[in-house]
Amino acid sequence: MEGTDQRGNASGRGRTAAGAGRGAVLDASVVAPREREDTIRHALWASFSRVDIDHHTSQEDIGARMGLGAVGPMKVCSAQGTPVSLRRTERLAREDHEPSVFLGLQVSGTNMVGQHGRQCLVGPGNLVVFESTAPYTLRFEERFGYLSLRIPREALALPERVLREAAAVTLGPGNPTARLAFTYFSQLAASEELRGGAHAEALVGPSVELLRAVVTSQLGDAGAGRALPEAPLGMRVTQYVRAHLADPDLSAQRIAAAHGVSVRHLYNVLSRSGISLGDWIRTRRLAECRRELAGPGARTRTIAAIGRRWGFVDATHFSKAFKQAYGMSPRAWRELHQPGPARPRRPARRRVDVPAG
Repeated sequence: MEGTDQRGNASGRGRTAAGAGRGAVLDASVVAPREREDTIRHALWASFSRVDIDHHTSQEDIGARMGLGAVGPMKVCSAQGTPVSLRRTERLAREDHEPSVFLGLQVSGTNMVGQHGRQCLVGPGNLVVFESTAPYTLRFEERFGYLSLRIPREALALPERVLREAAAVTLGPGNPTARLAFTYFSQLAASEELRGGAHAEALVGPSVELLRAVVTSQLGDAGAGRALPEAPLGMRVTQYVRAHLADPDLSAQRIAAAHGVSVRHLYNVLSRSGISLGDWIRTRRLAECRRELAGPGARTRTIAAIGRRWGFVDATHFSKAFKQAYGMSPRAWRELHQPGPARPRRPARRRVDVPAG
């Protein structure tokens, strides 16, 4: 897990087992009670989702065990813990530059989920979905077991209207597709062999299609169902764009030609998924620049060179776009994460009194 050590010491963030394929494990029981709230918050913010956390127990009684991993672009979090509320505020939702859809699987206990002015009670064996870019609340009133997957919204390729209607709606055992999905995603989240195996990437497409089927069958949305055959094209396009982000000549014409479709059809497919191609490309490029500016070696290259590396040929345009997206200039962001060496202080000049005469 990012930002954690393996000793669970006072300055660490609990016990972890690192590894991209295997994921990471945090056990808050090895942390001093006064540090548990910060430990849990840091783990969620660094590796899964930024939320405000309100524990319903005393510091001494707070308990949590989390496993964090990934399957391709999908992030996976398994958790057992004591009663707690998680809340994404308007500000945190607005600052989310990687629009995603959360899929929650209630293993034990219950969870009251709220979004878009709607609430639902999710019990064991039920599923629920909600969006990262709108405020939401999760409230666990008792000890619980919970699995969550964070899936990029463009990979799911469902119209924004459908996602909004499906958010905070219990997807229960009465839906046979939901029952199948619960079993499938439970095994996927629990199996390190599946998540870290050589064929993990091959599971992304079927996983996305199964979730799409759950949502559309629950809502009985014929329009969304008819859009299913176009999902693979949308996924291929977003994967292609990710692979060619650094190319300054990336354009709608080039993307359409690479997939054997017209530019108009390309825009139509992406529009039905709520994706604006130009904005989507710019957002991903800025995210890569932000990551590189905060990473090791950021001072070995100029800021303009980092911008060019990710397709921003105009340094002034890059700086303006970065500040508009993140509220600070690229230089300020780098200084925040990679402060330069302190300048040596000049010795004070000694005053010499010259005798008169």
